[in-house]
Amino acid sequence: MEITTTDATVDGGGAVVWLVVMLVWAVLILIAGWKLYVKAGESGWVAIVPVLNTFGLLKIVKRPLWWFLMLLIPIVNVVVLVIVLSDLSKAFGRGVGMTLLLLFLTPIGYLVLGFGQAQYQLQKEPLFA
Repeated sequence: MEITTTDATVDGGGAVVWLVVMLVWAVLILIAGWKLYVKAGESGWVAIVPVLNTFGLLKIVKRPLWWFLMLLIPIVNVVVLVIVLSDLSKAFGRGVGMTLLLLFLTPIGYLVLGFGQAQYQLQKEPLFA
């Protein structure tokens, strides 16, 4: 089968559209994460720094920072992640539904917590005060 210039252009155009959509989605998630961290009394920039954002999340949910090491252990990390996400939903006054949303659709859960009416209910402790 022969690929014509028109076919290649359409395929390339679809890839560009997909790339733009994914880039917009990623920026939206970064903004939602920033807002979520600020609501929890942390510096917003912590949410966009890889690895540091995990330490910030552990601080937000009042878990010891050594839990980061447990996130590096296969199978154990799944259990720890469920606990951390459950703690995150509780920290914002939400229940099991939000925990499931955070577990299966984390970006959407971040958007709901970041831009929604949820308020951080634990005592705020700035990570870098």
